[in-house]
Amino acid sequence: MTTKQRIMDTKLIAIFRKVPEDKLVPTAEALVRGGVRVMEVTFDHGREDCLGALVRQVRMLKDALGDAVSVGAGTVLSEHEVEIAAGAGAELIVSPNADANVIRRTKELGLVSCPGAMTPTEIVSAHQAGADFVKLFPAEQLGTAFIKAMQGPLGHIPLLAVGGADADNAADFIKAGARGIGVGGKLVDQKLIAAADWAALEALARRFAQALR
Repeated sequence: MTTKQRIMDTKLIAIFRKVPEDKLVPTAEALVRGGVRVMEVTFDHGREDCLGALVRQVRMLKDALGDAVSVGAGTVLSEHEVEIAAGAGAELIVSPNADANVIRRTKELGLVSCPGAMTPTEIVSAHQAGADFVKLFPAEQLGTAFIKAMQGPLGHIPLLAVGGADADNAADFIKAGARGIGVGGKLVDQKLIAAADWAALEALARRFAQALR
């Protein structure tokens, strides 16, 4: 199954941000048992080995899980970072902004493009540049009413809601018109990871998967 189809089917991207590398694989395995099939490892631009860390983490997940999941890179801010992520095996490129050069390079390399946008103008610009999905960010501040309003003029553009979704309100974003959601700490829960409570993490992922089904 293609990455794009996985996103459309499961409607869920788990966002890994600052997950310790020794906990990365067991975290991912627990999420997979709960129904997650798409994961995003973010570039951490605040650390010196930002690029190397992303490469290691993407490869760790792909080596451990293989074709069971699609692994993407998040917080991608430049064409160079697209190339680094692609070389590591990333299949999805996610950004907080809509940079036409990043989008075009992503598509040139055959990857799924998901840039971020906050306004109708940014949504259309990202789509015209070739984005497969446009990430509405921050979705919590924009709200489901905004997503619903976009379905009139821009319903042909697949939108993903990122920021603010939890297991209780996840379905509301889909009902409003989003094709899927991206979830960080409310799914990739740092307290559960620190406690190595993989059963609870699996159960949390299952709650999301069931809500979106």
